Amino acid sequence: MTTRTKEQSAAATTGNHNFSLISNEKLLQLYATMVKCRMITERARVLIEQNKLTGNEDATVGAESRLEAAAVGVAIDLLPEDTVAPSHRDFIVNFIKGLPLDKIFGPVFARATRPGFAAQINLATSKALANKAKKNGRIAVAFPGDGSNSPSLWHEALALASVQQLPILFVCQNMLPADPLRRKKQTGVEKIAAQACGFPAITVDGNDVVAVYRVATEAIAHARKGNGPTLIECKTGRSTARDPIVNMETYLTRKGLFSEKMKLEVAASFTRELDAAIALLPPGATFHPASNRGKRMIK
Repeated sequence: MTTRTKEQSAAATTGNHNFSLISNEKLLQLYATMVKCRMITERARVLIEQNKLTGNEDATVGAESRLEAAAVGVAIDLLPEDTVAPSHRDFIVNFIKGLPLDKIFGPVFARATRPGFAAQINLATSKALANKAKKNGRIAVAFPGDGSNSPSLWHEALALASVQQLPILFVCQNMLPADPLRRKKQTGVEKIAAQACGFPAITVDGNDVVAVYRVATEAIAHARKGNGPTLIECKTGRSTARDPIVNMETYLTRKGLFSEKMKLEVAASFTRELDAAIALLPPGATFHPASNRGKRMIK
């Protein structure tokens, strides 16, 4: 077992019960991973605009809809054996969990259609049922997305997880639509956390990666110990002032951990990795993971 896997196992098993003790190393890892996720979505957008990738033009959502904090905070300590069922908007979860870059830009997303909400929920609950039966300590994490428009299926999944006490997390990206009735029409309630059926439902600032990480660490440990599911509602927004990367830079600055040099080093190193992965793309490669709303580049 690698050192990183051992560390992940320890974190997943024990949980972070003393919230003040997130190490500086972990804080920097959270920040660097968010930056890399933003760079992936931005590079995909540029390649599509340059006609070097073809497919769904809805290719990047990170820079505007600010999904990195929720994805990174939840997935960064998952084990290789855990299951993630990301929505099309949360494709960066695959990178966080270890999918190579050439697979992200290549065959994995080279398809004309994307898995729908029903398929992802079914995958997550099926894996959670199997994990429970095997008592293997593994968990499943479902990212239904903000726009999961099947109230009956959604409630059925939550009810099954509750009754069976499944080792599963439901992570909802609530991007706070301007019309509050839109949320109610989609899910049957105005507040996602209110949907949980007899198990913990936690609402957290989806633009605060530290807050998400703390909640997720506890929820993951809760599930691994056989204590059942948790629903995590990550409230995000499209305001520039709520950019999770900028928020984290401010937090790291207060702790004396951030510098522009460090930021540039992270970006430069990952740019080389992106360039190498993209160089392997075959002509006419396709990309279909998300929506093309993000317009701001990492600077």
